[in-house]
Amino acid sequence: MSGRPVVIAGVDSSATVDLDAITPGTAFVSIGLANNEVGTLQPVAAVIERAHEVGALVHVDACAGPRWVAIPDGADLVSISGHKLGAGRGGALLVRDGVRIDPLLFGGPQEWGRRAGREDVGAATAMATALSVCAAVRESRSENARRQRDALLSALQELGATVTGAQARTPNLASCTFEDRRGEDMLLALDLAGVAASSGSACASGSLDPSHVLLAMGLSLEQALGSLRLSTGYATTEESISRAIAILRSVLTRAPARA
Repeated sequence: MSGRPVVIAGVDSSATVDLDAITPGTAFVSIGLANNEVGTLQPVAAVIERAHEVGALVHVDACAGPRWVAIPDGADLVSISGHKLGAGRGGALLVRDGVRIDPLLFGGPQEWGRRAGREDVGAATAMATALSVCAAVRESRSENARRQRDALLSALQELGATVTGAQARTPNLASCTFEDRRGEDMLLALDLAGVAASSGSACASGSLDPSHVLLAMGLSLEQALGSLRLSTGYATTEESISRAIAILRSVLTRAPARA
C-alpha cells in the first residue's frame, strides 16, 4: 500500500461512516466495528461488500465490541484487543487465507513467518477462552447491559442532555452532550460523588480538547465541550445503576451552568 493516498471517510450526524468514500481504485479499507466514544455500530457487512466489489482488502478493528456484538464475516483482516475482553495484555490479528502479511519483526519461522519470536501460548489461550465466553454469554449480557444503558440515557435526557450516536449502538454505552455545561466540570462533580465517567473516549482521558468524533458528526464546539460518556460492564448491578442515576440527578441539577 506504500505510496497510496490516504482518505479519511466522513461520517453522518450519528457517526456512521459514508460508504460512498469507497470508490474504484481503493486498495485497502479499515473500519471500526463500533465507535468507542458514542457506541455507533458501523455497517461493517456493507463496507466489506462494497470494498470487495472494487477489489479492496478490508481490515476490521474489532477492539470495541466483541463482548457485545458478533463480528461480521468476510473481512480480510480482523484485530482484537485482549484487555477489552478480560484476557489481559496482547491481542490477535485474524488473517484470511491467501492474504499476505509482511512482518515488521524478522528473525525466524515463528508465528507462521509473520513475526519473529516465540509464540505467547498463555496469551493465546487467554484470548481463545475470553472469545469463547463472550460468544456463550453475549446475548444475555447484552440484553442486561441494554436495559441499564437505556435507564441511564433516559435519566440524562430528563436532565436536558442530547443523546449522541446511532440507535444501533453497543448496548453498554451511554453518550450525550449538554450545551450549557462543560465536560470537565461534570466529571469533577461526578467523581467526587462516586461516579466514574468520561468526556470523550477512554483513550483521550485527561485531554481538555473537544472530541474530534463529535466535531466530525457536525456538533458545534460548545456541544462537543459538553460531552458525557458512561458505560456499564458485566459486573454492573441494577443497584449500581439506580445509585448512579440518583447521583446524576443530584449533581447535574445543582451543577452551575457554563459561563
